Amino acid sequence: MEQLSLFDDFRSQAPLASRLRPQSLEEFAGQSHLLGEGKVLRSIIDQDHICSMIFWGPPGVGKTTLARIIANRTKANFLDFSAVTSGIKEIKEVMAQAERDRRVGIRTLVFVDEIHRFNKAQQDAFLPYVEKGSIILIGATTENPSFEINAALLSRCRVFVLKALTTEDIVQLLHNALKSPQGLGDQRIGITEDMLEAIARFANGDARTALNTLEMAVLNGEISAEQTTVTREGLEQCISRKSLLYDKKGEEHYNIISALHKSMRNSDPDAALYWLSRMLEAGEDPLYVARRLIRFASEDIGMADSQALTLAVSAYQACHFNGMPECNVNLAHTVIYLSMAPKSNSAYVGYETCKEDALNSLAEPVPLVIRNAPTGLMKELHYGEGYKYAHETEERLTAMQCLPDSLKDREYYRPTGEGQEELIKQRLEEIKNWKKEHGQQP
Repeated sequence: MEQLSLFDDFRSQAPLASRLRPQSLEEFAGQSHLLGEGKVLRSIIDQDHICSMIFWGPPGVGKTTLARIIANRTKANFLDFSAVTSGIKEIKEVMAQAERDRRVGIRTLVFVDEIHRFNKAQQDAFLPYVEKGSIILIGATTENPSFEINAALLSRCRVFVLKALTTEDIVQLLHNALKSPQGLGDQRIGITEDMLEAIARFANGDARTALNTLEMAVLNGEISAEQTTVTREGLEQCISRKSLLYDKKGEEHYNIISALHKSMRNSDPDAALYWLSRMLEAGEDPLYVARRLIRFASEDIGMADSQALTLAVSAYQACHFNGMPECNVNLAHTVIYLSMAPKSNSAYVGYETCKEDALNSLAEPVPLVIRNAPTGLMKELHYGEGYKYAHETEERLTAMQCLPDSLKDREYYRPTGEGQEELIKQRLEEIKNWKKEHGQQP
C-alpha cells in the first residue's frame, strides 16, 4: 500500500466548483439540445465517432468539463492547452508526440481553452495534425468562431453552441452542491430557497459563478453549534454587484449595441434603456455610445425630426463634460427622445442609392451650366453658360439640370410622411411640379 501524504487531500481543499466538476454525461447539467437522448453530440459521443470540434458558449457552461468527459469516454490521451501560455514551439512538440502515439493506436484529444486567443500562425500549427487525424482537436471559445478562428481550421471542425444555463438548472446544481459529499454535504447549511434563486439569477447562466458565490456565502455565514446559516445581509454582500457578460471588443459588444439600435428603431424606450444600462454598467465608454446615437439620429430619424441630431451631438458633449456616472442620465434622456421620435431612413437610403451611382460613374462630368468660370478660357469653353442665380427669381427656383445627363431622371431623396418630413415632402412635390411645368434646360 502506498503511503498517504498531505497532498492526497488536495481535492477537499479545492474550490467548490472544482470539487463538483461532473465526471460523466449523466452528471452534466444543461445542454439538453446537444446531449439529450438522440441529439447529435450525444450520438457522436455514444458511438465513439469523435471528430474535431469547437464549443462556443458563454463562461461557466461546461466547455472544459465536457471535453474531459469526452476524453474519458473515448479512452484518449487528454492534453490541455492554454492559448494564453502556449506558443508554436509547445504546439509542435505536443503534436509530434501525438503523431507517435497515433502510430501505435493511441488517440490524443487536445483541448484548447480560449482558442480565439491563438493568433493565425498558432492556429495554423494545428492544421496538418487535424487533417491527418493525429489529434482530435476540441477548442473552446466565448467568441463567435466565424470571426475568431481561421477559416481553414474552422472548416475541419464541427461547431457546437453551448447555451447559458437556465435559472432552474443552476438552482438544481446548488441543491446538489448542498447535498453532495464532494460539495457541502458534510455540513449543515441553513439557506432559504429564495436565496438560492437569488444566487442563480446573479450567476447569469454561469455554473462556476453560482458555485463560487454559494461557497463564499457559506464561508461568511453565521456559525452555531447546530449549523451554518447564510444570512440575507451576508448574501447581499456577495452579490452586491453583478458582473455583466460584456467584452468591449468581442461579439457581445456588437450584439448589445445592435440591440440598443434596433430597440430605438422600433420605438421601444424600455428596451432601449435596458440595453443602454447593460453597456454603461459593464464599463462601456459613454463616448462610444454617444457616437452611435449621433449616427442613429440621422440614419433612422433624419428629416422626420432634425432636432434629434442636435440633441445627440449635445449628449456627446455632455459625456465629455460630465463623464461617468453623471452622464448616464444625459444618454438616457437622448435614448428616450430618439426612441420616441418619428422615424425616417430617407437620408440613409438616399445616400446608399446615390453611392452606387457615384462609384459606377466616377468620370461623369459636371454639367457645364453649373461649373464655375473664373478664367477667360473657361468662359470660352462655355463653363457656367446659361447659369441662373435662384435668388434673383421670384420663386427662388430655376429649371436648370444639375445632375449629369446619364442620371438626370434619378431620384435619391424620397421623403416619408413621418413627422416634420411630411412638410418637406409637400415642398419637394411643389418644386418638382414647378420644374416640370417650366421644363428642364438641356
